[in-house]
Amino acid sequence: MSKNRIYQRSKMLIAALLLSLFCLTGCEKINRDTKIVLTTGFTKDEVFRIETASCYKKEVMVYLTNIQNQYEQVYGPEIWGQEQNGVTIEQSVKESVLAELAQIKTMNLMAEKYGISLDESEQDAVNEAAKVYFESLTDAEKETLDVTADTIRQLYREYALADKVYEYMIKDVNPEISDDEARTVIAQQILIKFAKQEEPGDTESYSEQQRSYAYARAEEALRRVEDGEDFDVVATRYNEAAESTVSIRKGEMDAACEAAAFQLGNGEVSGIIETPEGYYILKCVSTLNREETDLNKIKIVEERKKEAFSREYDSYVQTLTRHMNEELWQETTLLHDSEVTTSSFFDVYTQYYIS
Repeated sequence: MSKNRIYQRSKMLIAALLLSLFCLTGCEKINRDTKIVLTTGFTKDEVFRIETASCYKKEVMVYLTNIQNQYEQVYGPEIWGQEQNGVTIEQSVKESVLAELAQIKTMNLMAEKYGISLDESEQDAVNEAAKVYFESLTDAEKETLDVTADTIRQLYREYALADKVYEYMIKDVNPEISDDEARTVIAQQILIKFAKQEEPGDTESYSEQQRSYAYARAEEALRRVEDGEDFDVVATRYNEAAESTVSIRKGEMDAACEAAAFQLGNGEVSGIIETPEGYYILKCVSTLNREETDLNKIKIVEERKKEAFSREYDSYVQTLTRHMNEELWQETTLLHDSEVTTSSFFDVYTQYYIS
């Protein structure tokens, strides 16, 4: 990930939620194996504690309010009234903020384990970012959020230190990915699906009849292509897939289809490929799409970084105890105040912090 890993995850989370409403993409949930202890031994406004690291309501409200205002800038305040399966967007966003802050607090504990701290230039950047963001707040926002310059400075310091810990944890991931490993083949496809059995009492022989019917259609489609009919025209009549052209990468498609696709040359057509879903016929458009292959390299590297991070982070989290102030958490809600419009917390961070 880049130096603004946490910011980017927050932005990705916001975008994903705006698109799908309830998909918490980009948010690492607090590990389920973490020992959770409910207790009344909290200091004033302490939302949760992970070992010696505490999170207070004012910290939650800075994150929550900035994300809330970013949402409303796009969709307006009416978005909070929407829900699915009894879960509101507000609940989803609250949980994502809780998980984000819990991860940052945990990674600050890990910084002690690794002996990692911010150097002088990084601390200067944090201080400058905190100064800029705090001065952007109106008096009403400072009072409503109950924040001081020290509050914002601490949030940015922990944010930056978590970033630095992440970079340390993924430092051994090799960023060099070969063209062959990331190769993306562009192919046109015809999929003829096996018919589903509609009645519980359907026999296996009936199923075989459907498979035979599908294969016969696949043979017919392939014959028309081999006789010179345009693949697009044949696909229009026979293809039952959602798309007519697909990008095929290693590990993302049925193994038989993938093997066939990577053996084709430009313009070549495969035979009939059997998969659990049905019969495929592929025509190779490009054996190596440069743009998509380069994008896939980035994706592969990011996946490897995530795997490297998760292995160590998840193992560490299992050793921790979390104390959750459920009563205070349930009382924590979005602010609906026309005088509180701040939304630049994450943007200011990326403007000033350089790891």
